[in-house]
Amino acid sequence: MTERTFLSRRDMLRFAAVSSLTLAAGPLLGQHVYKDINELKPGEFTWHPERQPFGPVSVIASLNEQRVHVYRNGVRIAVSTCSTGRPGHETPTGVFVILQKDRDHRSSTYGDAPMPNMNRLTWDGIALHAGNLPGYPASHGCVRLPLKFSALLFEVTHLGTPVIIADSHHSPLDAVHPGMILSGYAETEFEEVLGTLSEKKHPSDWNLDDSYPITSLIASSHDKKILIIENDLQVAEGPLIWDGQQLGANVYVLRGASESAKGMHWDALTFDDVGQDGMQNLSRVKTDPEFSEIIKQHVHPGMIFVCTDLPLHPDSRTGRDFVILS
Repeated sequence: MTERTFLSRRDMLRFAAVSSLTLAAGPLLGQHVYKDINELKPGEFTWHPERQPFGPVSVIASLNEQRVHVYRNGVRIAVSTCSTGRPGHETPTGVFVILQKDRDHRSSTYGDAPMPNMNRLTWDGIALHAGNLPGYPASHGCVRLPLKFSALLFEVTHLGTPVIIADSHHSPLDAVHPGMILSGYAETEFEEVLGTLSEKKHPSDWNLDDSYPITSLIASSHDKKILIIENDLQVAEGPLIWDGQQLGANVYVLRGASESAKGMHWDALTFDDVGQDGMQNLSRVKTDPEFSEIIKQHVHPGMIFVCTDLPLHPDSRTGRDFVILS
């Protein structure tokens, strides 16, 4: 069974603008359907924000599946078909944050081509945006989405929203640690830290013009360091203290304090299989007291924590591009 779709005048104008991107016949507008995600045809998507109305959003794009999965507070609220980079213009894999949002963006590289509902991931041109979906990888590196879905996604993302692009898709798992990561301080102390942010809104409630940065922590066993990044700018670094074993490729998004578990509640995401070892990173990784105090100043719900065995500055990261893994 499918849902009947009615278009506003603004949607029709946007659809007309996107049509200039068409290189082959394919669904541009998109259609909200009720079916198994494995049965979605090009241009089809599911959208159920009521399943989890509140909390930080994270996006996972699967290259093998040609699907984009949207999670809020660990609950999947949407899945869409997509089209990623074609051979020779492959979409880079990695952990990104949204650096810029523009409803009516036009490409400065490809002849002023319209890219509606653009969520920028790198400053050299990789983004999520509306475009043609022929049913296979066909873009110049961006992740193309159905127009209607891209408009819905645009409304729930914000600057700093994490976007993981990987070969395969893994659903987030709950992870609770009895204390704040990297320092081990108690839940009551975390509440005091949140108190310092009382004048700030939760990232999921930020407006496009809000200037509040989202914090990302990157722990690299290769460099034995931890970086603090606000949006796409590095603001501090400190020592990594851990057991010396590989950390794997794990990403955590902080929900907030868990009263029942007396600890911090995280959504665990990954490039690899999220197993017990991935969960244990929350207790394996520490830093010194001085840097821990600096971290406390940047903590907020929606904060990202990344563990990696790769260098902190891979070759694919240039300038202010925020590519954590590649």
